[in-house]
Amino acid sequence: MVGFVRILVAITLLVSVYSVAGTTRHYEFNIQLQNVTRLCHTRSMVTVNGKFPGPRIVAREGDRLLIKVTNHVSNNITIHWHGIRQLRSGWADGPAYVTQCPIQTGQSYVYNYTVIGQRGTLFWHAHISWLRASLYGPLIILPKLNVPYPFTKPYKEVPIIFGEWFNTDPEAIIAQATQTGGGPNVSDAYTFNGLPGPLYNCSAKDTLKLKVKQAKTYLLRLINAALNDELFFNIANHTLTVVEADAIYTKPFDTETLILAPGQTTNVLLKTKLKFPGASFVMSARPYVTGQGTFDNSTVAGILEYELSIPMKNLPLFKPALPPLNDTSFVTQFSNRLRSLASAQFPANVPQKIDRHLFFTVGLGTSPCEKNKTCQGPNGTRFAASINNVSFVQPSVALLQSHYSGQSEGVYSPYFPITPLHWFNYTGTPPNNTFVSNGTKLMVLPFNTSVELVLQDTSILGVESHPLHLHGFNFFVVGQGFGNYDPNKDPKNFNLVDPIERNTVGVPSGGWVAIRFLADNPGVWFMHCHLEVHTNWGLKMAWLVLDGKLPNQKLLPPPVDLPKC
Repeated sequence: MVGFVRILVAITLLVSVYSVAGTTRHYEFNIQLQNVTRLCHTRSMVTVNGKFPGPRIVAREGDRLLIKVTNHVSNNITIHWHGIRQLRSGWADGPAYVTQCPIQTGQSYVYNYTVIGQRGTLFWHAHISWLRASLYGPLIILPKLNVPYPFTKPYKEVPIIFGEWFNTDPEAIIAQATQTGGGPNVSDAYTFNGLPGPLYNCSAKDTLKLKVKQAKTYLLRLINAALNDELFFNIANHTLTVVEADAIYTKPFDTETLILAPGQTTNVLLKTKLKFPGASFVMSARPYVTGQGTFDNSTVAGILEYELSIPMKNLPLFKPALPPLNDTSFVTQFSNRLRSLASAQFPANVPQKIDRHLFFTVGLGTSPCEKNKTCQGPNGTRFAASINNVSFVQPSVALLQSHYSGQSEGVYSPYFPITPLHWFNYTGTPPNNTFVSNGTKLMVLPFNTSVELVLQDTSILGVESHPLHLHGFNFFVVGQGFGNYDPNKDPKNFNLVDPIERNTVGVPSGGWVAIRFLADNPGVWFMHCHLEVHTNWGLKMAWLVLDGKLPNQKLLPPPVDLPKC
């Protein structure tokens, strides 16, 4: 009997260990060309497994993911798991020439990482050139087994991923813009789950239809995977309850309209009507625009349909009213309503004591045109973008490898400026000299440094909203405002109790945002504007977080199949 009890205890311990450790999940990503037709245009598109958008990845908190990516196309490829912390596993983060060399034609690489302390809606996308226009898909992390959501259990969960459709190859578009120094051509449509909807020519058959039952609660997992556009979203005659942003539970609040910047995700509860409404309802998204450049001024639409045992034809169709294209006041109000749940189970561990105070300007600028060439940027220059007036130059080898192998000389400088070298009235009259400086500079942080970073928009070439994404960390958005940040007055209004925690934040147009994070993840971590065109122009930089003293505070060695440059 004693022996049997011992065996039972051993089995129970084993089961509890495995439930804590999670499951290992294997996925195969074959990067291949696929003919895809939208708006009566067929083009050969780079896809994962021939699907557009790509396949959904589903895991639980604590699971290990092994995703084998094999490249069957002529383009170099990397995949980024957007919002995954990658604790000590920076080799699996994915940005090209930052944490890895790209996967070349005919090669493969296994992205190997464990989801630690995270649950919610994220997504994956290519992280090289403009390939994420077609290489993207949902990454859904469910809570651990038997751990409930901190809100009503939904009847059904539906991911809706926003994207952009181009009638021509996006790689050709950015190649042409890079050559001319001008702005790139814009997309031809926005999409829900790859479908543009009925408001575009030759597109009625490619419409997302969401069929719902009455008196049910649905969880919509909204993801903005668009290349260059922040998007408003709503559903006619329905109120949505926000319960999560960037895979962090929020204090629930009701809204009819949402704003999502590229790189952001939001989970909302949709409570359907108690009785059959005798109508269908349009759900739509269109851009929020703050910059001076051209943009895709169109609207993607899908249909919310209530199920009936006997289908009815010719039901009235209600259309939503979206905010004006430049409605910054709505965006500000919506952002200010987002608060972390900050409960005992899901606390908001905001750094209270700060080791490093940093101030970064973000915005556009120019570079001189090459000799004997005509450029199509402002006044015959080339468009550029920078952080603290440093326009990032992409290296030809991976930064993380250079650091790890101690061969960083000539690859990067460890002296990224902690404030702009030249002060000016950031949101006032722009200076005459709009040229940026160029360099591959990293901001070095000792392990466990607590950081407060103020990101300040600038009026050089016009103020504009910039969704900044930080790899390897979540951060707390402790404050934001318009005009120039005032270090004496503004910190008095910071929220250090329940600020929203996220991985991508919009720097307000003509304003600033203050974030705090703890540098507890050793490695090299990219930070960039998630408007792809601005990243191309150089609005990016990287952080180097050094190893800590303890074994579990050190970056793991590189995997044997890490691609070579």
